[in-house]
Amino acid sequence: MDNQPAVSFIIPVYNETEVFASLIERMDELIAKMDEICEVVLIDDGSKDNTAQLMEALALKDPKYHCVFLSRNFGHQKALSAGLDSAKGDLIMLLDADLQDPPELFFDFKKIIEEGYDIVYGVRRKRKESFLKKLAYNSFYRLINQISNYPIPKDSGDFGMITRPVLNAINANREESRFLRGIRSWVGFKQVGFEYERQARAAGDTKYTLSKMFKLAMDGIFNYTTLPIKLLSVFGTICIIGSLIYFALTLFKKYMYGDVPTGFTALLFAVILFGGFQLLSLGIIGEYIQRIFFQVKERPLYIIKNKIINGQKVNE
Repeated sequence: MDNQPAVSFIIPVYNETEVFASLIERMDELIAKMDEICEVVLIDDGSKDNTAQLMEALALKDPKYHCVFLSRNFGHQKALSAGLDSAKGDLIMLLDADLQDPPELFFDFKKIIEEGYDIVYGVRRKRKESFLKKLAYNSFYRLINQISNYPIPKDSGDFGMITRPVLNAINANREESRFLRGIRSWVGFKQVGFEYERQARAAGDTKYTLSKMFKLAMDGIFNYTTLPIKLLSVFGTICIIGSLIYFALTLFKKYMYGDVPTGFTALLFAVILFGGFQLLSLGIIGEYIQRIFFQVKERPLYIIKNKIINGQKVNE
């Protein structure tokens, strides 16, 4: 088809009234410089302000903007997944609405794809964020790279460009606890990073709270490594060996010297230590079990309330 888009921009949006006008202005300026037919897929993740109304007015006026309205807030990763499921282009670029990741890097990413790569992911060389947030991100990426079964590039996010075969591979993965940069690493293909300086938000406040960041980190850790379970086995073995050694020493002292160690403090310490270890073990095992629990339900990743495609409303 002549009007089939060659490029899809995937942009999840949640309560972004303050930055919406700047986002559309930047996207329009970028598209005006492009030769390819493109679509911009905006996904409203259950916004509580008037973001959805702004999206609707834009999409009804300009058919290159397509809108997907989710029935509630499903979270950033599932909103991105909804956009990926809707993408029609051969090249797909993922970015956030806050403009911290510059859409103008499209041309740099496209050039790298044309050199034979299937995936180009942005690597944040410098972040204009709070010290606490930068510390949390740096710690997470270095930890997960040490323990993950699949290498996840340091300081990379969801921002990047993928080809249609990669998109199909990612969409075939219906993992309930979504961690897209992990799935992107898992599917393989020829990948390369592109360093850039991440900007401050164009307007408004971040929607990624510390609790959401923590949940994403837990999904990344427990979805892509079995190390916590293996560490439990190691610690359990150490505890058993230590207990046997202590028991042997106790028997030795009893029969050789008639002396048995006594003391409430030592007993209390042992009870607290092993009790805490057992609770920690149950918590780690529970993280894996809860992911199994939600996965086997086979619920949809998200529910679409309605769409606007090519300037026309489409009810699901």
